[in-house]
Amino acid sequence: MAAATLAATILCTPAIAQRRDKALEAALLAHVTELASDAYDGREPGTEGEAKTLRYLGQQWFEIGLESGTNDPRNAWFAPVKLVAREPASSLATFTRRGRPQFVPPGSTEVFTSGKRTLVNSAPIVFVGRGGAEVGRAELAGRIALLFDGDTDGSERQNALLKAGAAGVMTVLDGERTLEQVSARRGRSGYALATEELGGDLEAFITAEGLERALAGGPIDLKGLKALAEMPDFSAKLLDLTVTLEATTRETRINTHNVIGRLPGRRPESGAVLLLAHWDHFGECAAPPAEDLICNGAIDNASGIAALTEIARRLAKGPPMDRDIYFLATTAEEIGLLGTEAFADDPPLPLNQIVAAFNLDSFALAPRGAPLGIVGRGLTPLDPGILAVAKAQKRKVVDGDAANAYIRRQDGWALLQHDVPTVMVSSSWSDLARVERFFETDYHRPGDQVKAGLDLSGTAEDVAFHVALVRYFADLRKVPPRSK
Repeated sequence: MAAATLAATILCTPAIAQRRDKALEAALLAHVTELASDAYDGREPGTEGEAKTLRYLGQQWFEIGLESGTNDPRNAWFAPVKLVAREPASSLATFTRRGRPQFVPPGSTEVFTSGKRTLVNSAPIVFVGRGGAEVGRAELAGRIALLFDGDTDGSERQNALLKAGAAGVMTVLDGERTLEQVSARRGRSGYALATEELGGDLEAFITAEGLERALAGGPIDLKGLKALAEMPDFSAKLLDLTVTLEATTRETRINTHNVIGRLPGRRPESGAVLLLAHWDHFGECAAPPAEDLICNGAIDNASGIAALTEIARRLAKGPPMDRDIYFLATTAEEIGLLGTEAFADDPPLPLNQIVAAFNLDSFALAPRGAPLGIVGRGLTPLDPGILAVAKAQKRKVVDGDAANAYIRRQDGWALLQHDVPTVMVSSSWSDLARVERFFETDYHRPGDQVKAGLDLSGTAEDVAFHVALVRYFADLRKVPPRSK
């Protein structure tokens, strides 16, 4: 992702120098040093590194005075999350026209499923051009949508067609992208929350040469389809061709956990404030002859967990608040925000009772005195309250929504999909050039470890800000309950 530049305009009153909280910085450093040590082996879900992480967090949060927040007596503190890792096992595509097989050379197709096994038998093919034209559900239902790739990045077009009712999607590789490249990328393990459902989404790829052979002898050839796709009044066209697609995967089950704590409020019926940070990382992410094999995840995201823990400590020491405060340490963020999805699927309280959620991710990038950035600005009703707290705390806030470029890359995105108002507020995200430097160097690499001189002064300021932020949103006089 290219580095973005934030607007220069700054909101709020001029910053006033505040006394440095060296005790808090030391506490944060102790957490980060522990969680990012080689003893935790990179905190990969389902490993001994996870078990050590859970024991550490459980002990810390219990000693702080939090209660279990799972609201499940069978699973106090640790909410089970069942994952499945899938990698492609087999693939089949056969074409017919009016009951007669159409020969397609071996190696011309690949078929993938998001489930264990998915089969679509003798489905009609509907050509949707380059996938940009609107196609009705009636035209897609029970059919395979065929579209040109055009070297377009991502799967948004294919996902939209599946969501609109297509039985499957077949992409024609008509540009520079090759079937070998697709296979290499899609051949890696994919992760999902485990279910008992057998099937899943079906996505196929075919070379231009393969499609030319499948169309042979019919009323339209590949050149005709390309011309059709370029017509300004293009509309979906049902082809004189059917296809059977089948794909299977090999599965590995992973048992992992979210950690959930709660600080009870005086008026729990009035809703709750949620703070979350992901505890997981990649485990051993390098191979010999490299000397350092472990992705320790100091910045991403031992720093966020450290901040979450110290925010909890300071809130627990203060006067009781109106609302309950929930603290969520999520698993499997690095492989698809899956821990947060599991929380949303089976929450310990109705999601519409969460008046505000604040995600803490990579909190150790900025020095003391840096302004705050908001990831999710303009997407929730939380902005006025955040700015009010920033003004009261003498914290500057960077203007604009440039930080929203990262909105889909963090746990808050999963909650937003469930209508939970969620943002990430941190000095780390106020300078996107600095964020990009981290992404280009240590991010998701063994270099993300505790180094001499690690500066947590900005993190300490962000902890103090979040203490005030949570107290603001937990106050019924300032933030009334969400309308149901």
